[in-house]
Amino acid sequence: MKISIFGMGYVGAVSGACLAKQGHEVLGVDTNPGKVGLINSGESPIVEEGMAELMREVVDSGAFRATTDAEEAILGTDTSFVSVGTPSEANGALSLRAVHAVSREIGEVLRHKQGRHDVVYRSTILPGTTEEQLIPILEEASTRRIGPDLQVAFNPEFLREGSSIKDFHRPPFTILGTTDDAATKQLDDIYRGVDAEIIRCPIRVAESVKYLCNIYHGLKVCFANEAGALLREAGVDSRVAMEIFCRDEILNISKAYLKPGYAFGGSCLPKDTRAFLHLAKTKDVELPMLANVLPSNNLHVDRAYKMVTRMNKRKIALLGLAFKGGTDDLRESPIVALAEKLIGKGYELKIHDTNVHTARLVGSNKEFIEREIPHIEGLLVSSVTEALDGAEAVIVANATKDDLATYAQHAPGLPVVDLQGVEALRESAGDDYQGIAW
Repeated sequence: MKISIFGMGYVGAVSGACLAKQGHEVLGVDTNPGKVGLINSGESPIVEEGMAELMREVVDSGAFRATTDAEEAILGTDTSFVSVGTPSEANGALSLRAVHAVSREIGEVLRHKQGRHDVVYRSTILPGTTEEQLIPILEEASTRRIGPDLQVAFNPEFLREGSSIKDFHRPPFTILGTTDDAATKQLDDIYRGVDAEIIRCPIRVAESVKYLCNIYHGLKVCFANEAGALLREAGVDSRVAMEIFCRDEILNISKAYLKPGYAFGGSCLPKDTRAFLHLAKTKDVELPMLANVLPSNNLHVDRAYKMVTRMNKRKIALLGLAFKGGTDDLRESPIVALAEKLIGKGYELKIHDTNVHTARLVGSNKEFIEREIPHIEGLLVSSVTEALDGAEAVIVANATKDDLATYAQHAPGLPVVDLQGVEALRESAGDDYQGIAW
C-alpha cells in the first residue's frame, strides 16, 4: 500500500516506521523541516527503544521517507493517516487547530486528484469531532462527498512510550471506526500484519474508546496510589496488598462492574467506602478521588429522578426495589432512594419486586426499609399487572425476564425510564424511552 502519514511526532514516526517494515510504501509529512531531514538521513525524530535501528533500516530500504510537501504526499499515495497533535488549551479544551488545518489541506489537494482517497484519523479527538467537524472540512475543501471517491475512518492508536514498537505489532485490538464497510477494506490490507482482533464500530464509538482507555489508566494509577498512601499509614505493605488484589481476575481485574447503568448500593460498597474514608481522616491522609466515589454515585439517583420529571407523568409503576436483581436486600438501595425522592415530590408509586415481601424482611434489612420508607407496604403490589394498572409511565429498575414480558404484553406503549439497560425496551418504546446507559 502507498500511505502518507501527516505528523511525524511520536505516533506518526513509530507508525510510519512499523508500516514500512511490514512492506508498505510510507511517506511521512511534517511542517518541521528538521524532523523531515532527520528521517531522510535515517535517524529517528523521537527517542524510543528500537526506533534508531528500525528507522535506519526502513529508510535505507526506500520504504520510508519524509517531506514537507503535502501535495506530493496526497497525490502519491492512496491513504492518508492524520497523526498530528491535539494538545490542551489553557482552559483544558482540546486544541484542534492542527487537525483542522491538515483536513483542509488534504481536501484542497483532493480537489485536483483523480480517483479514490482514504483519510484515516489517529489523532486523539473527542466523540463527534470527525463527523461534526473534520468530515465537513474535508467535503467542503475537496468538493467531494463521503462515498466511492472519499472514505474516512477513525483508527485510534494504543502506543505506550517505551514499548511502542511492540505495542504497534501486538495492540489489545485494532479499532476501525467508519461510516460504512467500504471504508475498512483498505485498512484491512494495511493491518494484515498486525496481531490483533479488528473491531469495526461507528466513528463516535471509536473516538470514545481511546478516551475511556486513557482515563481509566489514570484512574487506576490514582486508585492504587491513594489506597497505598492510606495503607502505608495503617502499617500495611500496600504492594503486597495490591498484588493479592490483582489476583482476582473474576471481579477486580476484569470487565465486571464496567457496564454503564444505575448507581450501586447494598450492605457492603457504601459502608466500606465510608469506613475507608473515615480511617483516612484519622490518619490525616487526603484521598480526593476516593472521597468523591459516593457523591458521584448519588448523582445517578438525581439523573434518574430528572428523567422521571421530564416525562410529566405522576402515576408511576416501579419495577424493582432491591439494590440489585435476584435479592431482597433493600439496604442502601439506590432504587429505594429514588422511590423516596419521588414520593416526597408527590408522585404516586406502585412498586413490584418479585423478591421483596415486607412480611419476610428481617434484621437490618427490615430496620432500613422501616426507617427510609415506613409506608412501603401500601406501595408494594403483588404483580406487574397490578403495578401497571392506571400507571402513566414505568421505571424499569431490576425487573425479571418475566416482569419484562408482562410489561411488553400489557402496557407496551407506556413511557419508560430504563435504569437496567434493556435493549428491547429501547427498541419498543421509541421516543418515549429514556435510558441511563443509552
